[in-house]
Order: sequence, then structure tokens, then C-alpha cells
Amino acid sequence: MLDVFPESPALPHLALIEADWADRYAVITPERAMPAIRAAHLALGQSPVWARRLLDIRNRVVAPFGLKAADSKSGEAGSVGAFAIVSERDDQVVLGFDDRHLDFRIVIEVASAGTVGSKVSVTTLVKRHNTFGRLYILAVTPFHRLIVRTTLGRLAGPVVVSR
Repeated sequence: MLDVFPESPALPHLALIEADWADRYAVITPERAMPAIRAAHLALGQSPVWARRLLDIRNRVVAPFGLKAADSKSGEAGSVGAFAIVSERDDQVVLGFDDRHLDFRIVIEVASAGTVGSKVSVTTLVKRHNTFGRLYILAVTPFHRLIVRTTLGRLAGPVVVSR
């Protein structure tokens, strides 16, 4: 995870103009000209077992409050891991959904890092709707940061190029 570094997220962001919470992490990957959708699938397409277990606990805890379950949609068209694709370009993929307590977007951006490969950045944007949304973000932020840094860190080493 040492290869993953925090960056300052820019607000407002076009992916979620009204976002009032954000973070951003980046990594340099050796693959040049990596499409953003490939970076998204490599980083977020398959969560670590411990993260899936946390997601299961989250789903059980929030179900009585009527919040959407975050289900793994691995392999489903129009999604990356548990996240629906909101928009897609070669250099950027936006994932996320809206719920009663908050709206969120995950923005995966890829830019050239010259001869060393590609820079992949992940920005998380959240618009909190109410007190529950604020408390929810407060509770999940430590886990969120660990998951983002861990999954993004997968791109720091050699990346298998599929044909």
C-alpha cells in the first residue's frame, strides 16, 4: 500500500456537483495507455474476502433502515464489482448510486505517467442527505480508506496484460 498516495480531491466535481465529502488516492501502474474501465475492473472488480465480509455486515446493519444493499455484481454488464457504471470514457469511469441517506460516486481516472506507465486515480464523492448519512460516512470512512488503498494497490505491481 506504500505505492498508493493520497491526493487532494477537487470540489465541486462534475460527477456529483453537490458532493460535500470526498477523498482521492492514486497509484502508478506499469501498464501504459490503460483504459479506465480496465483499471476499474482490476482494482474494484473483485473485493478481498475480508472486504466482502464487511460488506455483508454493512448490509445486515443497514437493512432495517431501508437502505439499499450493496451487492456484488461481479461479471454483470453495466457494473464493476458491486457498483453500477454511471458513465464511461477511455480515460474515466464513474460508478455509484443514490440512496436515501447519501449519493455517492467513485471516479476512476487514468492518465499517462510517461515511460513508467499510467497514473490511476480513484476519487470518492459523497452527497450526504441527512444526519444518518453523516453518521454513516463517519462510521465507514476508516474501512473505506483501507479498502480503496488495498484495491488500488493491486495496480502498483506488474499488471497482467490480457490479449
